[in-house]
Amino acid sequence: MDPGHLAEAIKREARALGFAACGIARADAAPHAAARLQEWLDQGAHGDMLWMEERAQQRGSPAALWPDVRSVIMLGMSYAPKTDPLSLAAEPEVGRISVYAQGQDYHDVVKKALKALARWLIAAVPDSNLKVFVDTAPVMEKPLAEAAGIGWQGKHTNLVSREDGSWLLLGAIMTTLDLPSDAPGDTRCGSCSACLAACPTDAFPAPFRLDARRCISYLTIEHKGPIPQEFRAAIGNRIYGCDDCLAVCPWNKFADAAAANRAFAARAELAAPELADILALDDASFRQVFSGSPIKRIGRDRMVRNALIAAGNSGRAALIPRVLALLDDPAPVVRGAAIWALLRLDPPRYADESKSRMTTEPDATVTTEWAKSKTMPTAWHA
Repeated sequence: MDPGHLAEAIKREARALGFAACGIARADAAPHAAARLQEWLDQGAHGDMLWMEERAQQRGSPAALWPDVRSVIMLGMSYAPKTDPLSLAAEPEVGRISVYAQGQDYHDVVKKALKALARWLIAAVPDSNLKVFVDTAPVMEKPLAEAAGIGWQGKHTNLVSREDGSWLLLGAIMTTLDLPSDAPGDTRCGSCSACLAACPTDAFPAPFRLDARRCISYLTIEHKGPIPQEFRAAIGNRIYGCDDCLAVCPWNKFADAAAANRAFAARAELAAPELADILALDDASFRQVFSGSPIKRIGRDRMVRNALIAAGNSGRAALIPRVLALLDDPAPVVRGAAIWALLRLDPPRYADESKSRMTTEPDATVTTEWAKSKTMPTAWHA
């Protein structure tokens, strides 16, 4: 099979395996990615995602990761939602979970399809070699996806597709084959800045630039310590990630929810979980509830921390008993978030609790939380 026919056959097989998009780029098709990544790292915009520094050189170029690579097959799997992800903003008693995390773990789903495509390709060209990647290795999927023509990086820095909007999960197959490249994606954001305006925490210092330290997805997923106080009110009822900049993209009007992989359909218990239920989780129940979900990787303590921030923003007095119980939680990050939530929900009870607990608290970060919270305004509810 000649390279052109092989490339077309790869794309047909990708579609049959559930991928909504497939494009091919040369291994050196994103030459500026490494420098842009290093500039971003030098600015400290990656926060405490130190793993991005550790393999930055490999991350900047496919050839630096695998010298034998000649072509990169980029693939996108749709997870377009059936309902507006912003609709739960008006329901403060429930937690909002990013659309991609409401179904099966995308790592498992995308990798399974990638491996199936890889097996097909090896069968078609037995003397070739390849490697499969899905968000678990130092690969810059978004610049490569743009280079492969399946979309462009929008002003929110995520990939945007004319056919699938902002709802694509990406995977890559690096191969030793020399395959014909697709035309790179053209930026089609125009003068639109809806994604930038939608960000609750002003995480975009400029179009096409993200400061992860201000991003709710980073704060609720990647960040392990106490969430900075300046962002807590803006988090609202988001307990895992944030879809706001994605959900307002005008290109989403072309995304077909019916084309989304069924594995990403929202599980009932993850579509709109009650905050009270999340606050009641211990380690065992957390693992049970989030089995098979990407949420499981952040662990129970971070998830309960996030739910406490949402509880503090909810104005729901019914949550106070759950918050009080978590003042004695073994995890300092949970106790600290409970302090803030109690101050928001019941200032008099907070004042009573602080008198006895501040002097006996063994963890310095939690003691600091008591001290900081005493200086914060209490009348924050609309």
